[in-house]
Amino acid sequence: MSTLRKPIEYLKYYIPENAAEAVINIINYYKVHLTITRDRKTRYGDYRFAHGPYPHRITVNSTLNKYAFLITLIHELAHLVAFDNYGARIAAHGKEWKHTYALLLKDFLREDIFPADILNVLRNSLHNLPASSCADENLMRALRKYDEAKPFMKTVEEIAEGGYFQLEKGQIFRREHKLRKRIQCTEIKTGKIYLFNPLYEVKEYRIQQ
Repeated sequence: MSTLRKPIEYLKYYIPENAAEAVINIINYYKVHLTITRDRKTRYGDYRFAHGPYPHRITVNSTLNKYAFLITLIHELAHLVAFDNYGARIAAHGKEWKHTYALLLKDFLREDIFPADILNVLRNSLHNLPASSCADENLMRALRKYDEAKPFMKTVEEIAEGGYFQLEKGQIFRREHKLRKRIQCTEIKTGKIYLFNPLYEVKEYRIQQ
């Protein structure tokens, strides 16, 4: 995968301006190699531990809005700090990581960094931070308000029951009923049942009669 490497000073273009100095200080302290990548559907960011001649490496999707970008970056920095403090054998999203993530996040829970709706969700989730922003539906809903408009895209929950949608790779699905946390959908070609996050973005598809 090709990546777009940006000098650290350009980080302020991707995160709220008032968070830039604190983030840059952490990145410089731990000598992190930060790569800002093109969009990835399967993850927003990732972290690789320093080894041999290679420094700590973090990647974050360039397509995230500035609040989602900052949250993702703090998430990945928490992996670095947790491994540095407790060792690499800890669970990736275990109690050590949650404790570290909460400590780092608290420094950024300010009204001059996050808007009130995102701030409230983050504060309410501090006691049990999820392993991924995608796992926190309330946070995802708050963050989506600040995404750039995508006129041809809808979330799965916005597709009417019995309606159809298409994924980027071309698979076509019929939207079925909603379960407790997921929406059941049927792939038209295979008849297989899949469960989708209600906020997963898709393209509405109209079956030709």
